[in-house]
Amino acid sequence: MTDTIPLRPAAQMEGVPVLELRGSAFERGQQYGRQAKERILRSRAAYAEVYAHFARWDWDQVLAESALFVEPIRAFGPQYLEEMRGIAVGSGLDFLDVLALNLRTEILFAARAREPGASVPSVGECTAFADSGSADGQLLGQNWDWMPFAADTIVLIDAVPDDGPRWMTVVEAGLLAKFGMNSAGLAVTTNALVTSGDAGEPGVPYHVMLRALLDSTSADDAVATLSRATRSSSANYMIAARDGWAIDAESRPGGADRITWSTPRHAEPLLHANHFSDTVPFPADVTDVGLRVMPDSPHRLRRAADLSAGAAGPAARDLNWWKQSLADHEGFPDSLCCHPNPDSHPMDQGATVTGVIFDPAKSLVHLTIGPPCSSTWQVIDFSTAFESDLQ
Repeated sequence: MTDTIPLRPAAQMEGVPVLELRGSAFERGQQYGRQAKERILRSRAAYAEVYAHFARWDWDQVLAESALFVEPIRAFGPQYLEEMRGIAVGSGLDFLDVLALNLRTEILFAARAREPGASVPSVGECTAFADSGSADGQLLGQNWDWMPFAADTIVLIDAVPDDGPRWMTVVEAGLLAKFGMNSAGLAVTTNALVTSGDAGEPGVPYHVMLRALLDSTSADDAVATLSRATRSSSANYMIAARDGWAIDAESRPGGADRITWSTPRHAEPLLHANHFSDTVPFPADVTDVGLRVMPDSPHRLRRAADLSAGAAGPAARDLNWWKQSLADHEGFPDSLCCHPNPDSHPMDQGATVTGVIFDPAKSLVHLTIGPPCSSTWQVIDFSTAFESDLQ
């Protein structure tokens, strides 16, 4: 079942608030903070528990470590600090509280590298695809798997900056961005990665990097944005454009020399989960920790590949086929459509929080709030808004 929603839904889609933001970076942040205050405070409380459990850091130490990232972010893009300052003012939190939410990846990895007894959540975080050869044209999508509490904190942001393209994202309240699409015809999905070299050293954080990609005005601009950053964490970024162009970037902490790029082969889709591909050259002293902390990742990737190979050619891979694939339960509960494993510690239980498929040529976002197996696919139409933004 699919419900089609116009660009300006009433203040609420099914299961998620819609935040309409306009103006400067600070103004948009302030609007974000006011509109999502309750959910941002819920994020703050949840991550205080997550950081204490995994990183073994109390909130004062979290804030002290977070402050070290201010200058690297300022050097990369001071406007992202202004957005976070606005969120803090609007929600009534301190700036460093909001920064700490946007550093969830870096804080967990930094503590793992520095604190005896610290660990990383063993929660699979995403299976993504880009299919330039589907029967419905360019499609880019993913399941986002994370801790179940995130279902109570997610928001959909529709932002019109004073400068740059209009953009949308679905993200945990208080964070700048996760997967999204913009009026320049670009869409972005992502997978968390982690290596033994991820030590949380100050740099451009993962979620700031995702936000910056949504400011890209072209495919080339997106590649340049990712390449010019000194990134703090490993991550996979999958980028697609309305003209059928797609690329995947597996990155380790550092600069452009720590990125491996892949493009589609013939009509085959790009696929990715939470480990590095075999073609990525690693230094002898660096290992792929994702294979240890997210051991279901190879299975999810193989299952996605098997489903694609069994689809009887690109003509069979249409929008509905991808929706069914994202609902697949082989290997349950650690399947493409993920569900909490009752045998795991509550903090290590994961679930598919949202499923998303972008159609950048039509400016459509297909979205589930909850696992695709049991949630309604809602369709948000940004075509009129994106076209007016370009005029």
